[in-house]
Amino acid sequence: MSMSSKDEKNLAQVLDKIAELADPDRSTMQQVHDVIMAAAPGLKPRIWYGMPAYARSASTPALLTLRKDERLNLAITEKAAFRAAGGADGGLMPAAWYFETVDAATEKRITEIVRSVVD
Repeated sequence: MSMSSKDEKNLAQVLDKIAELADPDRSTMQQVHDVIMAAAPGLKPRIWYGMPAYARSASTPALLTLRKDERLNLAITEKAAFRAAGGADGGLMPAAWYFETVDAATEKRITEIVRSVVD
């Protein structure tokens, strides 16, 4: 899939935002960015409310965000289609996951989360 110059500019802004972080947060956030892009190559990265975010196009609302507050987190925005968790969580809808490091199991779960938003 080719990128427009706007998409390229937006990607550069996301990568610059990630680069502002100190390690180990920077390398962890870069790893999560890479997992998101591999899980859903059609998503367009861009800055949304000052955070790295991912949307279907440069002009549609972000579906996912990456944040660094006290902790790193991946969040589904209110613009995504939510599904109740079911089971013990009943009608609760999970929307944010905090992480410090990313191992193979975490990468797999992030991939599942991203695909649940775009599929």
